[in-house]
Amino acid sequence: MQTVMMTSTLPLAQTGATLAFIVFPMVGSILLAYGIYQAVMETRHGQRRRLADRLRGRAGARDVKIGPGESIMRNKALADAGGFMAEHIARLSFTPKLQSLIDQTNLGWSASRMMVNQVAIAIGLLFGLPILHQHLIVAILAAVGALVLPVFWLKMRRVRRMKLLTNQLPDVFEIMAQALRAGHSLASALEVVNDQLPDPVSSEFGRVFHEQNLGIKIEDALLSMAERVDSLDVKFFVTAVLIQRQTGGDLAEVLDKIGGVIRERIELFGLVQGLTAEGRLSGWVLFALPMVVFAAVNVLNPDYAGTLFEETAGKIMLMVAGGMQLMGLAMIRWIVNIKI
Repeated sequence: MQTVMMTSTLPLAQTGATLAFIVFPMVGSILLAYGIYQAVMETRHGQRRRLADRLRGRAGARDVKIGPGESIMRNKALADAGGFMAEHIARLSFTPKLQSLIDQTNLGWSASRMMVNQVAIAIGLLFGLPILHQHLIVAILAAVGALVLPVFWLKMRRVRRMKLLTNQLPDVFEIMAQALRAGHSLASALEVVNDQLPDPVSSEFGRVFHEQNLGIKIEDALLSMAERVDSLDVKFFVTAVLIQRQTGGDLAEVLDKIGGVIRERIELFGLVQGLTAEGRLSGWVLFALPMVVFAAVNVLNPDYAGTLFEETAGKIMLMVAGGMQLMGLAMIRWIVNIKI
């Protein structure tokens, strides 16, 4: 009797495994293709979306309320959803934060579509790589990378952009001060910055100029820039402008002083970077040296290092060593990262 039951359940198990082997790769491939398609379309239509945002008066004022309990960032994510899944993702609590991060990189993407693309590509890698005879752990790591690496890339792009913007601010304030002394209005001074200076200051200050041309109050446009741009110097500038517009005073002189302070801080930051260059270089050397030595040993004597890849204990040791390497690099960077 037991033999009959075993023989009857065996074909069912084989059939289920065969269906899973066929269905999962198909679903994964479809989702992977959908994610790539959405990423391409997002890049092509980013400029069009930004223009539509400005025409609808939604491009600025991240926290300016447009209705009971609705913010600009959440409304933008909902408007750009464009799908059932994306619409539900856009309602999550962290979506406005991701949208703010994307806006700080000036890419013109929508957070909801980006997360849909990440999920689709991650699922495609998770089910597609095992079909290509890759280990399940590799597929899981690739799927996690598809979810995490784009966010890290956005943060790195934001840091580079904000650093470049900060270095350009002294020239911005100098040009604006000269324009104000020549009799131009604040809006005209912003237009001069947009015309004469390169990105990113031209796009950020030009965005303020275009928003006030479309009917948004210049105070709201400046507050939007202060929220969008992750720079303390920009917040000082916006605060000075708002106080001057309420109480009066010589804004050109204030801009000269702010520009001078920023120049001195940039010089001090360069000095600190030079003094800590040895520590940062040591951190990268200590991080790369074990991997280089291990790769050389693996090439010269594969049997000696191959045990780490074959035994379970060896794999655990490699993962622990990699984690400790990352922790050491993070600690060194934290020590030499001096705030100015």
